[in-house]
Amino acid sequence: MAHSDSTHNNLPISTLPTHLDAAATLAVAANNADIDAIQLRRKIDWHIMPLMCIMYLITFMDKTTLGEAAVLGIEQGAHLSTTQFNWLGTIFYFSYLIFQYPQNLALQRFPVGKWMSINIFLWAVVLCCHAACTSFAGLFVVRFLLGICEGAITPGFMIVTSMFYTRAEQTRRVGYWFLMNGFAVIILGFVAYGVLHTHTSHFMPWQWLMIITGGITLLTSLLFWFFFPDSPTNAWFLTPQERIAAVQRIKVNQAGVENKLFKIEQFYETVKDPKTWLLAFFAAAANVVNSLTNQRQLIVAQFGFNDIQTTLLGCVDGVVEILTIFLGVTLASQSYIGRAYAGVLMYIPAILGAILVSTLPFSNKVGLLFSYWISIFAITPFPIFLGWVASITAGITTNAIVLCAYATGNAVSQFMWKAQYQPRNHIPWAVITCTNFASAVALLVLRHLYWRENKRRDSETRDEKYDAIYVKTDSGEERQIDKASAPCAS
Repeated sequence: MAHSDSTHNNLPISTLPTHLDAAATLAVAANNADIDAIQLRRKIDWHIMPLMCIMYLITFMDKTTLGEAAVLGIEQGAHLSTTQFNWLGTIFYFSYLIFQYPQNLALQRFPVGKWMSINIFLWAVVLCCHAACTSFAGLFVVRFLLGICEGAITPGFMIVTSMFYTRAEQTRRVGYWFLMNGFAVIILGFVAYGVLHTHTSHFMPWQWLMIITGGITLLTSLLFWFFFPDSPTNAWFLTPQERIAAVQRIKVNQAGVENKLFKIEQFYETVKDPKTWLLAFFAAAANVVNSLTNQRQLIVAQFGFNDIQTTLLGCVDGVVEILTIFLGVTLASQSYIGRAYAGVLMYIPAILGAILVSTLPFSNKVGLLFSYWISIFAITPFPIFLGWVASITAGITTNAIVLCAYATGNAVSQFMWKAQYQPRNHIPWAVITCTNFASAVALLVLRHLYWRENKRRDSETRDEKYDAIYVKTDSGEERQIDKASAPCAS
């Protein structure tokens, strides 16, 4: 909530209804100060996007250390079987799933930036603890704890993106911080290449990888604590008038800013809406392909490349991911294409790549490698989808359901990579092909449902009284507050 800055316009605010959010507090005090919208957006971009991009890069780099560790000796050092290694990938997402709704409630209850910073700090400590584990049981525990902390990052970023940017701007911004995953893969690849040449008597390369990445994350959490804002209403880099303008700028979202109230009726409305569960289906199906995060090094090694070649070739994965996500969000931002069609366009080469990996002769390792890289196009529709979700809902329930489904898809897909399917992995690639196709269909169905609903709403007569409420200042003046300031649980 805004505090001392709410009286800057010499209009002291009387007691506001408790169901209004921080945006309402500023809106009551607002005058029509002339703030250049483009300049304001640029200022917001320069102050929060670098931090979001750095943080998403670090968290994804940390999350994929398990995949890199596969060629750095973790299976031998911790005496892991193939099934146990897969469980380490799965338990991360199971804990993510279990704690997703509590994390979303905490993000609503506490300052978003501070809560994420605490989770990132704990994440760093847990990551460093990986290096002390020499058994499956120890790694199982730290991976479980890591999943709990991860549960605050993506929903927190979605909340912040929706608080600072209009719907039209959100897809590109989500894409920008999501494509940091690609940079994370590149950086981690070079770090792994370096530690692969590190020889110490009692410390294996994979343990050095955990210590290095954990230390970087620890420093980043401190940077995040001091410089990342909780909302536009208290952003340290904005003047009082700019804070008001930032809130006014996103009124078109009809979503409110930083509301702390949970409304049970909106929760029930959300869970009864079939579209919510179609969103969840897409989030689950679209992330089956994300199982490649932990398996990619093993897959490329099975094509016939040695450990050093596999580590360096992994950097190309990151380049492909950066280029495809940038292409995808650029297409999605074009009004004549839109999010759903852009996602479907990305799935076409991805499905082709998955089919080729499974059908090309196994002796053609270069062809298999390029087919695998083409299959990475399937990563792109999910960040496009996240931008879509952020623009159509402001509440925690939909976000929690979507991200629980995301965790479910990631968790169960780890088990399809069985030792008995290696080295061709026909079954996993067939599953990826089918889920990619189902995800593309789900996007088209979602687009049709929302188009039909928008058409129905446009045909209705707008009730201006429904869209606004009024509060009185201490001076007795009535101020209109958009209904966007009301809370959303959905």
